[in-house]
Amino acid sequence: MKIYNKIVYDINDNIIEEDSYEYEGPLTLADPVTAAVVTGTTIMQYQQQGAIGKYNQAANNRAATVLEGQAAQIEQKADFDIAQFKKSYQKVRGETRVALAKSGVQIGSGSAYNIALSNALEAKLQENLIYYNSRVAAANKREEASFARIKGSMAKQSSKLAQIQTITSAGTTLLTMGGGSTPDQGLKVAP
Repeated sequence: MKIYNKIVYDINDNIIEEDSYEYEGPLTLADPVTAAVVTGTTIMQYQQQGAIGKYNQAANNRAATVLEGQAAQIEQKADFDIAQFKKSYQKVRGETRVALAKSGVQIGSGSAYNIALSNALEAKLQENLIYYNSRVAAANKREEASFARIKGSMAKQSSKLAQIQTITSAGTTLLTMGGGSTPDQGLKVAP
């Protein structure tokens, strides 16, 4: 049986440092010091697993907050892009009117009217496209944020499961050290 003196985990629940030894004697003869070491190691491991879960959840929640901020920035940028587009459109519209007037075309009728109408429709289409693209990008960022929060919750739950496994394993070890039966040596049903 492996007896742990120290176990250090990284944020991904991988062991990065381990201090242990193999105990080969009868478990009923294990001294109280060994039981204390098992208990102490279990407590440290349990606390570390909880801390890792909290850290991973907090990290994912921070990532979600950043992604939500990016979504808001995308929407704000759309308003800026629309304002810039309208400014450019008004400039092109004025240049077109001047060019048509110089060529002798009557503004507001015939070809001049068709050109103005076509330009206005295209401008509205471009505005709608800018808004649509920004909303899609913002929605994608919000979805990423939701997944980050879910991932954080899953990391927290995973650490709780690891804690339960640690306590169960320690309990089994301490039970067998005290001379009790191991879980697989319970009652057997005759065939």
